[in-house]
Amino acid sequence: MGTRRRHGALAAAPLALALLAATGCESTPGAATEPKTAPSTSAPRSVARVCAEPAAGPAKAPAGAVTVDPAKVGDLAAKTKSSPPNTTFWLRPGKHRLDPDRYAQVIPKAGDRYLGAPGAVLDGRKKNQYAFGGSARNVTIRHLTVQRFVAPPDEGVVNHDSADGWVIEHATIQDNSGAGLMAGARQRVRASCLRDNGQYGMNAYKANGRIKGLVVEGNEIVGNNTGDWERRRKGCGCTGGIKFWAVDGADVRGNWVHDNRGTGLWADTNNNDFRIENNVLEANDGAALIYETSYNAVIRDNTFRRNNWVEGRKQADRGDNFPYATIYLSESGGEPRIRARTDNIEIYRNVLENNWSGITLWENADRFCNSPANTSSGDCTLLVRDTDRCAKPAIATAPLYADCRWKTQRVDIHDNRFVLDKSVVKCTVKCDRMAVLANYGTYPDWSPYQGERVAEAITRKQHNRWHDNVYLGPWKFVAHDPSRVLDFGQWQVTPYEQDTDSTLDPRAGG
Repeated sequence: MGTRRRHGALAAAPLALALLAATGCESTPGAATEPKTAPSTSAPRSVARVCAEPAAGPAKAPAGAVTVDPAKVGDLAAKTKSSPPNTTFWLRPGKHRLDPDRYAQVIPKAGDRYLGAPGAVLDGRKKNQYAFGGSARNVTIRHLTVQRFVAPPDEGVVNHDSADGWVIEHATIQDNSGAGLMAGARQRVRASCLRDNGQYGMNAYKANGRIKGLVVEGNEIVGNNTGDWERRRKGCGCTGGIKFWAVDGADVRGNWVHDNRGTGLWADTNNNDFRIENNVLEANDGAALIYETSYNAVIRDNTFRRNNWVEGRKQADRGDNFPYATIYLSESGGEPRIRARTDNIEIYRNVLENNWSGITLWENADRFCNSPANTSSGDCTLLVRDTDRCAKPAIATAPLYADCRWKTQRVDIHDNRFVLDKSVVKCTVKCDRMAVLANYGTYPDWSPYQGERVAEAITRKQHNRWHDNVYLGPWKFVAHDPSRVLDFGQWQVTPYEQDTDSTLDPRAGG
């Protein structure tokens, strides 16, 4: 599993949210561009207010359903055990309880369906570890509140064993330890409230393989990581509104991801083929979105507001000059050799308003397969099956020189709107940055990536490009390494040549 920070080797029913109107703006002196309008957007964004306004379940048992009685402790697990596969269970209104044993979870059979009546709650009473587990496929959970289970760290309450094909709709999963929800292949999580869970709202992790075809749509993901695990396990990289591990194909759309302690959405270690679109991500303590050691994604038509105020400010107050950003791409890029719906990372038609900084593209020159600095628990890139091949002397020559490291490459950032009013963010420095950079390689002593090689590659040779963006406010730009802080004119001309046909008005942010 990866960890959050990658710069240790450096010198140290819907509520409408109207988008900002398109306005013309002037570039700063020295920028050879004409005023232009802001990028158009497809439609006003709305948020999925499913926690405050949950959809009601069926008030009567569907025909043929098995009725579950909240007055009988353990009734749900017992009736599941005694019923055949493909049974529908209707949970009456009230608080349902499992037997007090911590492993008394429900073990569904293939095709089972669990429907909650209005007011139906499955309550772990801080005694049971898991609510639903087992390996049965194609289980459905709808209109049910699942709360107060005490899963251990990194484990989940619903779909504990990451079975495939589960559907979770109109559910409320709240106030649990660990992760509220795990994920399996072809899982659908729709219109659900993932709220105030101790570690993750959902941990999309499967111990015995990759997760394919995941859909996360129209959910509210709020207040997660109540246990503050990044502080308890410093640098663990083990929190987020949702954390994705080795997911191959995900559609994350129409979600409201807000007020999580730490990162909103975090894809970490060999994820591929993501579409992250039409989401609203706001007021998360850390980055709104991290895409780390992963491949091939489209990030479009999202709204990002007031993210990273807590973590960004904390690092700035410590004197850290790393450009902590709202969208953070760490060793992630497009790779045509890995099958996906795109062969790059494209970030476009997003609105970023009053966040702590903007987009950072980063590589750790010391992080590669077989390096002690690789914090992804021995994982290697998707291009090298045998990690042991990434060793001296072969790693210094093609193809391993390129394939043994995750690379931030083929990133196309265009037609976005970046708005910054420092009086709103309440900052004076280090909250105003767009960046593409790396550290200088130093470790281990046999590394072929020492010195400025990676910094030069990510900045000038790996096809990372900003263009056709609108900047409102006093933005600065960082290139190559943290010491190179540029104004807009310097960012646009040789040797960096970024943000062609973009505009900046430093006075228009507020």
